[in-house]
Amino acid sequence: MAYLDNTPEQQREMLATIGAASIEELFAQIPADLQLKRPLDMPPALSEMELQTALGNLAKQNSQRQGTCFLGGGCYDHFIPAAVDAIASRSEFYTAYTPYQAEASQGSLQAFYEFQTLVCQLTGMEVSNASLYEGGTSVSEAAFMAMRVTGRYKKVVLLGSVHPEYRAVVDTYFSDLDSEAVVVPTPNGTADLAAVRDALDDQTACLVIQQPNFFGCLEEARELVEAAHEVGALAVVSCDPISLGMLVRPGEYGADIVVAEGQSLGTPLQYGGPFLGILACRQKFMRKMPGRLIGETTDRDGRPCFVLNLQAREQHIRRDKATSNICTNQGLIALRATAYMALLGKQGLGEVAELSCRKAHYVAERLTAIDGFSLAYDRPFFKEFTLRCENGAAEALDKAAQAGFDIGPLLSQFDANNQSDLLVATTECRTRQEIEALADALAQ
Repeated sequence: MAYLDNTPEQQREMLATIGAASIEELFAQIPADLQLKRPLDMPPALSEMELQTALGNLAKQNSQRQGTCFLGGGCYDHFIPAAVDAIASRSEFYTAYTPYQAEASQGSLQAFYEFQTLVCQLTGMEVSNASLYEGGTSVSEAAFMAMRVTGRYKKVVLLGSVHPEYRAVVDTYFSDLDSEAVVVPTPNGTADLAAVRDALDDQTACLVIQQPNFFGCLEEARELVEAAHEVGALAVVSCDPISLGMLVRPGEYGADIVVAEGQSLGTPLQYGGPFLGILACRQKFMRKMPGRLIGETTDRDGRPCFVLNLQAREQHIRRDKATSNICTNQGLIALRATAYMALLGKQGLGEVAELSCRKAHYVAERLTAIDGFSLAYDRPFFKEFTLRCENGAAEALDKAAQAGFDIGPLLSQFDANNQSDLLVATTECRTRQEIEALADALAQ
């Protein structure tokens, strides 16, 4: 937005309207020791040309290193077809980013409707909303949704193999509530079914599973879902959308709510966001779902059109009936995901998944052949694994960085007691030459 100043006369008019005699009186409620008593320390004004030169010089101070990406932990470097950028860059979609009167923007509504359809096909679920903000809050929204469905508000059980940041978001949401987030430890990389059953009871609203999990391992998801259902709890599965090109869809092994971080569907890493939250569920739970739901109908002339079928937020209905305070959806990022899934199709997504899986296993084979490196967990994995480093994970990460490779994150970032493990992820983008060069760097 352009900066618009105001004249002394306009300031006097605004002060008179709100009943303050002066700006000092307006800000008198701020303690005196917190008020700045001098003019702002601003540099002299620059012309447009001078300003561009100054900003360019500042930008040159940034690191120019472009490391080859083997980073994991929930964000992945997948190839994005140029058509995704071309479609998402159209001004019609930019200007209709968060339409509150969305029926006026049929193009956006149709795109979100197609997004919902594709998400249902991808996850094996019956209903999807038009997206949430990102993967972490999607887990929390699913937990609250499970509470509304089951009428159980006291307890949610999460596996210790769920992303630590997702669990931290749940803890933040629960911090001022009577609800408890119980975490089942997963010291062996995946959940122990007996330990999970011990944590579940008739007060549990849901069991949250991540598949593949944070460590890259594959859980025994079907058995975990059945354990949740045995006590009347819902099964919430957080998944990697790309993995569904190979793995069984959550809807096929009984998941009640499926959530995901949708960044890998056509959105670049871009320093951590904005990203995309995905949420899909069984149709019988639809009215307990947060966010927006787009539907298709006909107008008065019989022509097909798209409308907001469901938008149960506080601004529309009584607060105690609202499903969340989400007022919109992650429109542009959902549009990117729609274009990406439509461009690749079922076959293309399967090829991306298979290439990522095969290359990740080749990386694991090459790295674990080096003295001092091993797999932390003897479990099946998809495109990501936990690498154990005898000489310390930080040293391995630094050695890779010096050779131009980005690996990680370090698990010490989430557990200070774990100084030996880090994550390594591989997508279809990585070449044999890059994989060999990474292995050579770590072997030095």
